[in-house]
Amino acid sequence: MLSLDKIYHASHVLKKVVRQTNLIRAPKINPDCELYIKPENLQVTGSFKVRGAGYMISQLTDEEKSHGVIACSAGNHAQGVALAASKYGIKSLICLPDGAPISKVEATKSYGAEVNMVKGVYDDAYREALRLRDEKGYTFVHPFDDENVIAGQGTIGLEIISELDDVDAVVVPIGGGGLISGVAYALKKLKPSIKVYGVQATGAPSMYNSIKHGKIERLDSVSTIADGIAVKEPGVNTFKLISEYVDEIVTVTEDEISTAILTLIEQHKMIAEGAGATSIAAILFDKIDVKGKKVVAVVSGGNIDVTILSRVIKRGLMTSGRNCTLCIELMDKPGQLMTVSEIIAKCGGNVVSVHHERASETTDINGCFLRLAIETRNYDHIEQIKNALKAEGFHLV
Repeated sequence: MLSLDKIYHASHVLKKVVRQTNLIRAPKINPDCELYIKPENLQVTGSFKVRGAGYMISQLTDEEKSHGVIACSAGNHAQGVALAASKYGIKSLICLPDGAPISKVEATKSYGAEVNMVKGVYDDAYREALRLRDEKGYTFVHPFDDENVIAGQGTIGLEIISELDDVDAVVVPIGGGGLISGVAYALKKLKPSIKVYGVQATGAPSMYNSIKHGKIERLDSVSTIADGIAVKEPGVNTFKLISEYVDEIVTVTEDEISTAILTLIEQHKMIAEGAGATSIAAILFDKIDVKGKKVVAVVSGGNIDVTILSRVIKRGLMTSGRNCTLCIELMDKPGQLMTVSEIIAKCGGNVVSVHHERASETTDINGCFLRLAIETRNYDHIEQIKNALKAEGFHLV
């Protein structure tokens, strides 16, 4: 059974495994509240997952340790299990789908695990992990639906309340629910008045739907840049704990997640993965009531694939009005581009690309389209540029 004593014991055991992640004040993200970030993206392995895996592995019997552990993951859980097993001198085997990013495969190996690449997707790797468990006698380390794993994640709750004992609300990302289950249990047992909010991506709302309908529901598919919380079906234990200890679950869009990632980079020089940034997105876009409250947002991980980071940043720039594309229909005659450029420059915009289309279906046979990508300050700045162009007689499409 999960208990506060077990979470305190986990906190003691994990002192040898995890890094202390002190709260960071974040005054600009939402000025309506006193916001602090719990930066688990700065944790060993770049994610909170090492806590749950570390505690679960520490509690194995000598017999179980001699056989080793096995896990299935395409990301943070794999690295957490690999590092924790190495710390305790235990063999670990991680089953990964063969489409997993090379960076994550190499990171898992670097922490001491043996990697087994399985043809197919996550579900295929999961089935292979269970087959090998039964065949070789490994202990399977579940990513979220295990009481020792949940207790390990709950140590985050103890750390938050010990550092900020008058906290009013804590916001936590949700995938399978292991993190928020442990955090909410610890916080509510110590101080029931603390509000605990969960956040899911709109493209993977398995726990949101399950809690809303009062029963565990499985999604047919998931689609989100927050791959760390792209879970089709919640756990039995986590569903029960969340039903009892979490006050509300909200969802955030891909654009909102991208903007949150960009905000953390700009304001705090901090890299968060999509899953880790969902808590910031919920606060940034007022998905929960935080006005006048002391709030902690758990940024659960920072292992974003660098190959998609630039696309996420671009998406965030567009969502926040920092980047826009304008299409102007004008007469194809000398001096037009210069006039348009002067107007934008006077407004303080920065043109970063120009595309000129002559053979277009314009209203005038001598017309053309001018497509401009512009760096801007915000949405008000975009409107200022548009109005200035219209005032000079240009037609925006």
